[in-house]
Formats: sequence, structure tokens, C-alpha cells
Amino acid sequence: MLTLVIDSATEACSVALFDQSALLAGDFRLLGRGHAEQLVPMIAALPGKGHAARIAVALGPGSFTGLRVGLAAARALGLAWRAEVVGYPTLSLVAAMARARNGPQPLAVIMTGGHGEWFVQSFDAAGIAAGNVASIAPDAAAAAVNEHLLAGSQAAALAALRGYGEVMELLPDARAFNLLMPKLLSRSVQPSYGRPPDARLPADAA
Repeated sequence: MLTLVIDSATEACSVALFDQSALLAGDFRLLGRGHAEQLVPMIAALPGKGHAARIAVALGPGSFTGLRVGLAAARALGLAWRAEVVGYPTLSLVAAMARARNGPQPLAVIMTGGHGEWFVQSFDAAGIAAGNVASIAPDAAAAAVNEHLLAGSQAAALAALRGYGEVMELLPDARAFNLLMPKLLSRSVQPSYGRPPDARLPADAA
């Protein structure tokens, strides 16, 4: 079975096409912004224009805009292709990438959040999340994170802040999708923003 993977939850944008666990093709770009303009052409450049029986998409936490772009593309293609759409947690993919490079050991993933906060989550040596994702200020993260191995876009910043730690500066990459444990895939494809939205509808505010 072919699987198209879409990850646009962070400043990176990546796509990949897998046959079972074998990577057929993929693309990774550090965009910052402009995911909406880049994502569809990246998918179209894959073999068979990325057509697959299953689509896996990053659920976050991450950028509000990036998450929406990826989810909209996955849902639209799933409808057009009559493909199964599943989601996966962004920080779990980063943790899996770190474990693949450094071996099984406890680690913490630290990613850029909103309003100066960081997304933080700890993982045990088996790659299982040790708790929920927290969106916290850097000082609070330095006090809360005890793991020596740090991975993610803010790993170096956290190590510098607390004065120790082995750093792996990683961004989620769809081409590493096969490193994820299958049980982490979810058929409930709902975004995880990691923090409340910046704006609310008037009814919500009331």
C-alpha cells in the first residue's frame, strides 16, 4: 500500500511517498512561511503525483497556519482519491528521528511555539511519550526538563539556558515517517495546536 505523508506543522515543509515502509521519494524544504504555495507542487512532483491509498498528515502541535494547510490538503486529496486519512503527532516524529540517530534513551523534544513559548514533551527510552505536550516559557522549560538528550528546533537554546545537554537540532521530516510506531497513527484527524488560539469568535469571547 502506498502512503503519502504531509508535514507542514512547523517552519519546515516536507512530503514523502512510501510503499509499505520503503521510501520511494520525498522532499524537505525549510520555508518559514509560504507552505500554502509550496505544498501542492511538492506533492505533484512525487511519483504518480503522490497518489496513494493512504495519506498521513502531521497533527501538531505547531504553526496554526501550517497545520491548517497540511490538514486541508490531506482531507481534500483523501476525498478526491477515496484514500484513508490518518494523523500523527509532530513531536513524536521528532523523537523517533532522534532515537534513530542516537539509539534508545530518554529524551525531550523542544520546539518553537507561539508568543515566545516552547512546545515541550518528554519521551522514555522506548519512544513513548512520558506526558502531554506543554506550551511553556523558556525559563519554565529549563526548570522542568531533566533529560540529557534534547531534540528539536529549540534544543540548543534550552541546553544553553540550563547549562547542559546533548543537542540534536531537528525539524519534523515526512521522509522519516517509517520511524513512527504504527500505534501513534490516529484516524481522528484533528489538529493539536498545543495552546489556545490567539483569536476567538465574539460568541466565544462573550
